[in-house]
Amino acid sequence: MPVLHSIVHRLDKETGEAPATLAPAAAELAGSPALDDLLEGVNKAYHAKPKAWGHFLAEGDEGDAGSGSSAFPAALIAYLEGELDFVAFSRELGERIAALVAAHLSLSGHLLVAHTRQGDTETLTLALLHHREGFGIDDDLAIAPVRQLNLAQMSLAARLNLSQWRGDSPSKQYLSWTRDRGGRKLAEGFAELLGAAEGVDATGETRTLLKAFSDYVENEDLPEEQSREKTEALIDYASDQASRGEPITLEELSEVLDEQQPRAFYEHIRNADYGLSPEIPPDKRTLNQFRRFTGRAGGVSISFDSHLLGSSVEYDEAQDRLIIKQVPKQLREQLKRQG
Repeated sequence: MPVLHSIVHRLDKETGEAPATLAPAAAELAGSPALDDLLEGVNKAYHAKPKAWGHFLAEGDEGDAGSGSSAFPAALIAYLEGELDFVAFSRELGERIAALVAAHLSLSGHLLVAHTRQGDTETLTLALLHHREGFGIDDDLAIAPVRQLNLAQMSLAARLNLSQWRGDSPSKQYLSWTRDRGGRKLAEGFAELLGAAEGVDATGETRTLLKAFSDYVENEDLPEEQSREKTEALIDYASDQASRGEPITLEELSEVLDEQQPRAFYEHIRNADYGLSPEIPPDKRTLNQFRRFTGRAGGVSISFDSHLLGSSVEYDEAQDRLIIKQVPKQLREQLKRQG
């Protein structure tokens, strides 16, 4: 991943009501294998965090950011067009983030800003990184205290696909930013700082996709083994896209699920009108909750999606029995005829 520009500024925050202050770097970081490894680690940690996906608000728009456009996209344009150098651009960004930290956080940290290129795609990444205390072994084989970056504790981070934003794509998903459940005010302030509005609900879209898949499996009346294979293919593909920070493409997913009928699942989605976007930013937490429970014994074969447990399906552990609240239509008709 070629690094075009990168820099780290320090944000100091004393305890209590003291404001956060920015200690800016005088120059950009020099390229190094350590920097490459850090950026790879930051990207991996970022992709695993809950995020909002969206776009910049146009001038005068109202949206989730609450105040129309912000200074950030304007400064970004000035930087990209050569009117503002990278150090000055990142320093202005750091000053604004320092104000946000002062209002919502009690931690100091380091602000990493990086402009990278991968193939034809340019990306801007920013992340507020914190430290944790650890231990190491020095050259004399003695235990020594060590401070290291705690990437899992990334309080604020955003990723912008510059090529998509500046190109002709109609996408409303070129910008993403962290949205931890425990920091709603912080996330809202961050979105306002970025001048961003959500363009798609990643959690809701992922849930709808999984519902569409469950309906598809039921409609096709697939054998247990084939149903399990398709479920695993869906989760593997979607999880891989999430790990790389890429969206789920419905047509591509349809091909993954059935090479013989590559458009079958895609046509099912379109014919049933689930209202899904052609590209969906995957929500990893929702994906991790979606697995199929299967079992066969004594002439009884049972298979259902794990997310139905507790709603359509209940397990009574004391009496070791399953309670199915919504019997599939085809099975219900067979039971009626038998009765």
